[in-house]
Amino acid sequence: MVIRGDARRIPLRDETVQCVVTSPPYFQLRDYQCSERQIGLEATPEAYIAALVEVFREVRRVLRRDGVFWLVLGDSYWGTTSSQRSLHHPTLKPKDLIGIPWRVALALQADGWYLRADVIWAKPNPMPEPVRDRPTRSHEYVFLLSKSRRYYYDTGAIAEPAVSDHPSANRLVRRPGRTHGNRGNNTFWRDVGGQRNRRDVWQLKSEPTTEAHYATLPAKLARLCVLAGARHGDLVLDPFAGAGTIGEVSERLARRWIGIDLLAEYGRLAQRRTAQLGLPF
Repeated sequence: MVIRGDARRIPLRDETVQCVVTSPPYFQLRDYQCSERQIGLEATPEAYIAALVEVFREVRRVLRRDGVFWLVLGDSYWGTTSSQRSLHHPTLKPKDLIGIPWRVALALQADGWYLRADVIWAKPNPMPEPVRDRPTRSHEYVFLLSKSRRYYYDTGAIAEPAVSDHPSANRLVRRPGRTHGNRGNNTFWRDVGGQRNRRDVWQLKSEPTTEAHYATLPAKLARLCVLAGARHGDLVLDPFAGAGTIGEVSERLARRWIGIDLLAEYGRLAQRRTAQLGLPF
């Protein structure tokens, strides 16, 4: 289900959503020409961050106490637009990497969120950049945040093969052994079949799209977030629905889904995607 509207006013009751997965418009990247209320074209990073804090304060209202929030964000440079070049910033200089993802994450932490993990989405197929004085960017951040100290997180649903590719390890497969869980209880590894807790660097290819949306999340990334954060039948929310990737993934995984977007065109696109589900992952 896609609702056309502003993510700062989510039409849901308090504590009805189990998992939130979203990627808001990045700072000064693109003008979607959908509303004066659109997020991403603020004059300064500070104004952009304040807008996101407002959105995610509303998200926290509708999130269950044991819910989780996955936030995907990329960075940008200061002085890349004409408006930035004409604006003096007290600390940023032209060509400075702004550090948007971490500025947002720390602002959310200060606003009451628990900041639980910073996952690196490493892209084997990044977009080429016409630069000669720095490395090409090939990663984005995926932050895991929660509303409470204890929350639902299914580590087994996204476990990965417990195989070392280090030359000295001879492709060692870890055997089951005793460890200590986060709550201080003695537990056994559940990776009897050669599984381990997923690491915080996810190598996932970007996925091109022929649809009228320029920044779609890869379905495999969305799948990991939904599997870890929501049970069968739980409600998943994407307050910046865009092309509807989170909705398509959620429905394939038997989770309920609600998306919000200011642009009616993207709402129709998301509806088409979820109405034409194809083969499973």
